This record gives sequence, structure tokens and C-alpha cells, in this order.
Amino acid sequence: MKTSLFSISTMLWVSISIFSATPKLTNANTMNKNNYIDASISNNVINSINSLAGQDSHLRVERGVTQVAALWRKEDGTPEDFKKFCKNSFVVNEVQLDTLFKKLQRNLEIISGYYQKIDLQIKEPVQLTGSEITPIDELFGGYDISSHLDDDFFANKIAFITILNFPYFSLAEKAKLGKEWSRKQWAYARMGDRFTTRIPSKILQNLSQVQASAEAYISGYNICMGKLQNDKGDLLFPTNMKLISHWGLRDELKSDYADKNGKEKQELIYSVMKRIIDQSIPTDVIDNEKYIWNPNSNVISFNGKPVVGKSENNKRYEVLLSNFKALKALDVYSPQLPNAIVRNFENDLEISQHDVETLFKGLLSSLEVKKVADLIQKKLGRNLRPYDIWYNGFKSKPNISEAELNMITSKKYPNPKAMEADLPEILKKLGWSAEKATQIASLVKVDAARGSGHAAGAAMRNDYAHLRTRIAQSGMDYKGYNIAIHEFGHNTEQTITMNDVDYWMLNGVPNTAFTEAVAFMFQKRDLELLGFKNNNFDLERNLALDDFWSCYEIMGVALLDIATWEWMYAHPNATAQELKEAVITKSKDIWNTYYAGIMGGKDEPILAIYSHMINYPLYLSNYPLGHLISFQVEGQMKGKSMADEMQRMYTQGRIIPQLWMINSVGREISTEPLLQAVRKALE
Repeated sequence: MKTSLFSISTMLWVSISIFSATPKLTNANTMNKNNYIDASISNNVINSINSLAGQDSHLRVERGVTQVAALWRKEDGTPEDFKKFCKNSFVVNEVQLDTLFKKLQRNLEIISGYYQKIDLQIKEPVQLTGSEITPIDELFGGYDISSHLDDDFFANKIAFITILNFPYFSLAEKAKLGKEWSRKQWAYARMGDRFTTRIPSKILQNLSQVQASAEAYISGYNICMGKLQNDKGDLLFPTNMKLISHWGLRDELKSDYADKNGKEKQELIYSVMKRIIDQSIPTDVIDNEKYIWNPNSNVISFNGKPVVGKSENNKRYEVLLSNFKALKALDVYSPQLPNAIVRNFENDLEISQHDVETLFKGLLSSLEVKKVADLIQKKLGRNLRPYDIWYNGFKSKPNISEAELNMITSKKYPNPKAMEADLPEILKKLGWSAEKATQIASLVKVDAARGSGHAAGAAMRNDYAHLRTRIAQSGMDYKGYNIAIHEFGHNTEQTITMNDVDYWMLNGVPNTAFTEAVAFMFQKRDLELLGFKNNNFDLERNLALDDFWSCYEIMGVALLDIATWEWMYAHPNATAQELKEAVITKSKDIWNTYYAGIMGGKDEPILAIYSHMINYPLYLSNYPLGHLISFQVEGQMKGKSMADEMQRMYTQGRIIPQLWMINSVGREISTEPLLQAVRKALE
């Protein structure tokens, strides 16, 4: 019996055929505008295979052959070789097709898993604390061991066999058809996503080097807070405090709301941020404890005598520009997704840019913003300042100072091993059974990071995820602990979605926002995990207000990230100076549109401080989406076990975001549940 790729449901195939019989096959036909194999040859091969394969396979034949033709080059063989390859390699029988899928999936997991292990270990000298980074470490840190993999797979025809037998479906098609797909059909569709471009290894290698350099630049961007001086000559911060930009500066600013001298500290931090944004910060004070620095006057001194410093001179924007150029180099090889912005939304996030911006602008323009801002102003007893976008007074906290919390966390976690040993207990406190908590935690390793910290998941089952966080010689302070709990949320998701999802091709989450949602859920419970029970009867109200204000802050930053990339594409030959001016101008524009009337101050550049813009291109939209997803997921979990609900939701794996949300909480990603909760809280 002749069977097709998705013959499990004949009715579904009818709908697919109807949907795909129109000229909407542009996703395959436009993969390469300069095909070596012309359309007449492709059509001849399609007709030839169709005569043997039967009606059920027509869609798969048409797409498979067209996709192979789009990526076939002269070095792959003659047009006659192309014909023979397609006729000999197309698999009609469903049992044989399933066997092919399983073998491809098995081997891709092995290769991906070991490449990930090698990559993490090679980059340890530049990402983890230890000896000083040497030039050879930086070269290895920028080396991408997998950059030649796709070249090899096209050369030996493995990529072509995959493309021929497993069609690529556009995001619109996945949204239309995916509701009816079985798990196997989704896994087949994800196999069809595997080889959609053919990017030369030298371009991938350059991208890896550029991104590694950006990461090294940001990881070393520390401000020695004990050396900051105000206009009175006072040193306001602890002598040994060193904070990374922007994360550490932002978190210190947040903690200063509880300090009697907090506003003065916050103003000083704000001055530091503005110096970083406009690049007037002296290079002498970056990760250097030698000089005293007054960020207000921008004067540095040594032994009480002024010293002539040298500004950073647009280095920040040179790094951003390098990232842009490295990613833009991929465009010519991605005609389906012709620029980095489209690839980010249509391919990585799998939510359209229009839908994302509509969500963000809707919340930023909501009536609730002014009402919540008025409440914050009343709580603070003063007019709002631009840095109050980081106000954290809605967090229900025990009456304990950060200094006391530092003592607790540094004693509890003096080193990475102590944190690692406590991971099962953390999960048990969050609702996992002892057996499951031990299973998850046994696959997570804790490392001391040079930067702010990050979570690195495994790429094959039963391998380790890595929790990389800052741990000083004196132990982990509360800021580091708070970030570590956030990262452990990522690791928990990474471990579940790698090991508990039925198909390896579906491992992971729909996009990064979904792992950020878990990280937020863990992070907001950090004090509970230290044993501070929250008896605040306003807890639910405060959580809604806190999530809302966090969205208000980060949505503007995400819009700036998008606007910056749009500007770079419109000005591909811009200098770093021109880029700096554009970023600052766009930051001010967004501020004036959504913040000035609420927070006060015109032409404020504060939104441009985020380091993600520099070393994680177009990443920032994941955070507000993560907040929205987290809020909706938390609502679904109310009165239920967090662990059980996480297992139910996250074992769906990497289907498209909106379908994941419908299956999990009954509706697509939306601001409305959060806005409703805020209205109720404000009553």
C-alpha cells in the first residue's frame, strides 16, 4: 500500500493538499533566486515521482523536490545527478519513512549533544572564573566546532535526503494545520525545519567569533562601586562591591529602595548608566579599582589628584555593529527569511513582529500604566524619576535587609558545590517529588561564571545542563542567589524538555520566552526557598502589579532593540558614532512616547542601557513575552501543583507558541489576563 508522510489522517491530508495547492508554495520556490536546477527540470522530476508514488504523496513530492532544487549547487552534481538522486532517495513507504526519521533523529541527537559538550568545555576559560583569559583562550572561545557540519551534510547528501522526505512548513501553515497534527507529524515537521538554508562555514565561523567577542566584552564590563564618588566627595558603596553592567547596576538600584540613602545611590548609578550609554565613561574605570570616579562630573582621580581619562569612544556600538554585520552576512543565504529581524520573529520566536509589537504597544499605552505609576509615586512620597522603571516595591518581602540576606546566602552557598548539592531540596520545596527532584537535579552542574550568569542546556538526553552564576570568594551574595534561582528555572525547563519529551526533534520550548517564563516563576520564589514564608494577604495583588511594572519597563527596551535593528538595516554602512546617535535618539523617542508623560523627564536615554542589545542580538522581546506567558501559566497553576502543571505543559516540547499556549492555558499569549488582574488590584 502506498502511503504518504502524514497518512495517519487522510482528512488532514485533504486539508493540507487544499491549503498547499495554491501558489502559497513560495516558501519552497523562493529558497534561492539563482537556482542551478531550473524549474523545468524540477517539474519533470516531480511528475516522474508522482506517477510512481501515488496521489497521497503529491504534496510531499512537490515540496521535497522543489526544496532540494533550491539548494542544489553545481558541485553537488549535474542536473542528471539531481534527477537520479531525487528518484532514488524519495521514500514512499511509511514504515521505511519512519525508519529514516528515527535514524536521522538518533544521529542528529548524538552529534548535537557532543558538539554542545565540546563547545561548553572549550569556552570554560572565557566564561568561568579562574586564570586570566589569554589570547588563545579568546580564539578558542570564538571557535564554532559545528560550523562545517551542514557543509558536510550537504556534501554527503544527508541534508538533501532530509529535505526531500520531510517538507518545510511555513509559520502560517504550522498555525493553520498544526492543531490537527499528531506528535509524530509535529516531529516530522521539525525535521523539515532542520535544513532550510545553506550557509558557508566561514560565515558561521565568523559569526561565532564575533558573538564570542561581544560576550567577552560584556562579561568584563564591571563597575567598581566602592570607587564611585558623589559631588560631596562621599563614597556611598561597599569597598569591594563590583557590579556588571547592566544587570548588577540595575539590581543594586532596585535594592536601594530599601536604603535610607537609597535615592542618592540610585542617582549615582543612573549617572553611571548614562555615561555608558553615551560612551563618555572613561575606560580607566571599567573593571579597574585603581581610580576614584565621580560619574556626575566624569572626573577620575588617583591618590586625590585628578587624572586625565580616555573615554570608551563608541566601543559599545562597535561591538553592536559587528554583530549586525555578522548576522547580515547570513541574509543572502536565507531568501525565505531575508533579514535577521524576520528570522528572529518568524523562525526563532515563531510569532510575527507585528503581533509582538501590538502586544507591547497595547500595554505601554494602557490606562493602567498611569494608575500604577500614581500608586508608586504615593508609596515613594516623591515625584518619579526615570530609573523608577525598576521600582520593586510591589515585591512582598520579609522585613530583612540585603546585608542580612547576603550573610544567609554566602553561608548557605560558599561555593558552586554547595549550590549544586541543594538543587534537589529547592525542587522539593517547589512541589516536585523527592524522586523527580533528584532526577532533574542530578543532570544540572553549577559553575562559577565570570559574567552575570546564564543557563546552558544539554543537547542530548541524560547529559548535563549547566547553571553558571556569580559566586565571590566570600560566597554567593543575595543578588547572585536571586540570579542563580532564575537560571535554575531555565535548567529545570531544559532538563524536562530534553528528557521527558517524546521525540528528540521536539525537545525544548517553542521559543526562549517560554524558558524565561519558568525562570521568572522560580525567581519570584527565591525568598520562600530561603525559608521566609510570605504571609502578606496582598501577595496576589502585588504579584500582578509587579509583573505589570516589569512588563512596562522591558517592553520599551524591546521596542528599542527592534527599532535599532531596523535602523541598522536601513543604514548598513553606518559608523559606530552614527549608530550611537541613532540608538540614543530612538531611545529618547520611545521614552517620550510611552514614559515621559508617566515618569517625567523628556529625552531620557535610560532604555539604551541594556547589555542584551550588545551581546544577545534581538533577544529582549523574550523577556516581556516571558512575563506574559508566566502570568498566564501561573494563573493556570493556581490551586494546583506547580511541578505537575509544569510537567504537563512543558512536555509538549517545541511546537509553535500559540498552540502551546492554547493547549496549556486555553488561550493565546495575551496582555488581557494581566491587565484584568491589575484592574482588580487597583480597586
